[in-house]
Amino acid sequence: MLAKPSPDLSAFTAPPTTSAPPPGLSRRCWLWSAASVPLAGGLGALAFSRPGRAQNSAASSFPTPGDPSAQAQHLWRAASRVGYGLSPALLAALQTARSPRDWALQQIDLARTASQKPPLISPDLADFNASLPDIFAAAKRERELRKQLKADATDLATRMKNPDAALERRMAFSQIKAPEFYTRRLTLKTAAWRLGSCSQPAMENPLLARMTEFWFNHLNVFIGKGAVRPFVGHYLVNVIRAHALGKFEDLLLASARHPAMLLYLDQAQSVAYGSPGAQGRSRGLNENYARELMELHTLGVNGGYSQADVRELARVLTGWTIGSTQPDGFRFAPRLHDNGSKRVLGDSFPASAQAAGEQEGIDAIRMLARQPATAQRICLRLAQFFVADQPPPGLVKRLRQSFLDSQGDISAVLRVLLASSDFWAAENKLFKTPMDYACSALAATQEAAGADRRGLVLAADYLNNVGQPLHGWQTPDGYAFDAATWLAPEALTRRSDFAFALTRRQSAPEFLQPFLSQATRSSIAHEATALHAGLMLASPDFMYK
Repeated sequence: MLAKPSPDLSAFTAPPTTSAPPPGLSRRCWLWSAASVPLAGGLGALAFSRPGRAQNSAASSFPTPGDPSAQAQHLWRAASRVGYGLSPALLAALQTARSPRDWALQQIDLARTASQKPPLISPDLADFNASLPDIFAAAKRERELRKQLKADATDLATRMKNPDAALERRMAFSQIKAPEFYTRRLTLKTAAWRLGSCSQPAMENPLLARMTEFWFNHLNVFIGKGAVRPFVGHYLVNVIRAHALGKFEDLLLASARHPAMLLYLDQAQSVAYGSPGAQGRSRGLNENYARELMELHTLGVNGGYSQADVRELARVLTGWTIGSTQPDGFRFAPRLHDNGSKRVLGDSFPASAQAAGEQEGIDAIRMLARQPATAQRICLRLAQFFVADQPPPGLVKRLRQSFLDSQGDISAVLRVLLASSDFWAAENKLFKTPMDYACSALAATQEAAGADRRGLVLAADYLNNVGQPLHGWQTPDGYAFDAATWLAPEALTRRSDFAFALTRRQSAPEFLQPFLSQATRSSIAHEATALHAGLMLASPDFMYK
């Protein structure tokens, strides 16, 4: 937990009673249990689930660090929830603010302003955010080259071997030229920028980085789908980041029209029944995007729509496809559009002759974004992301009303959330997801700023190993962010391994020292100095936000 410099936390946690690792426990597991003994009843309180998705009982019975003073808790909460955790620079900013609450509320306007400006991207990463026509052209060149290499190769394995694999492994992109691995490089460059932006306040506003994660997860696309892969970085920056604190309906519409989403949920293939296809075959409707637009992006599974509404919405959206030469990557194809009358949630489309064609889809998406069920779903997820796995219903109700009153203004909703007593209440705990943990560890160690990108490589590998690879969730529901999903013994071991690897060449981040519990500090003090940095990041205090 965080506080003003050098708080005395001894009143909140007694020194651990365990003086040596119990049989069968590693030193790192011992540190966790020893630091938690006075707070949760000792080792008998540990209740682990199987790796992967833990049961709710495991999450609720796992020992948690004790609460420090209210001021200390508020500092930690501001840094770890509005951002991803303390860095020396972020600590200095918090200490100059009138209060953690004031600092948090100031970030809303700062983040919204930052979202309207180009992100800071180093030159060797910049091509993931090239123009869409350029990305389309480069991806086409890659496909053609790889096809030719396969046709010409006498030894296919040798010809398709990546000559830049060692450089990619170090994220040393400035020396890489091989065009046949273009999309792979974009994947790695996007990941490098994302990890840098979440852990360096000077590079990206902390709240903007947070909201970029939230909305990418809500409007998820999968980087493992080949056709989608080249466009994920552009989607992240120009759709998600650019609209992260604006109107929800603008974000939703931008997502619907971007090549990443059009290709991910097959909307680019959805056409009116009987439309001509290749080799004289007829083509038809694809309901994938329409279904997820209602079930996940807006109304929710219990949002009051029917299968007939899904089918009608899919008809409304026919003709929405990719435009490889267009600046926004979108094209409306009138000949593929269903020109008949449709009815979605009781509303008729087109609403008038002037609103036919592409405008039908725009009107339908805006209508869905303004529904009370959409407000409820979005605000519940925001409260779960920022406050607690089971947030207070009264808070969700207030957020919902703000969403409806402001016509989905995300900044207005966040202002209600961050000003609420529920956000700051000690009982509303959140366990860090792997993404939270990776970014907070990078921030604390400042490893993301290293010229050799070693910290970014370690963080990306860690996320791959624990089941939360960047942009790597296959289904459109996005990653879960509750403790029941991520709190498991194997996952904690991997966090410890990452912490020790990241801090191998570092001294302990002393600016965190005053904000650890007395129990944790006592446990660390008995270990070799070379282990202190890793133990601080592997401590129970560091696992919560």
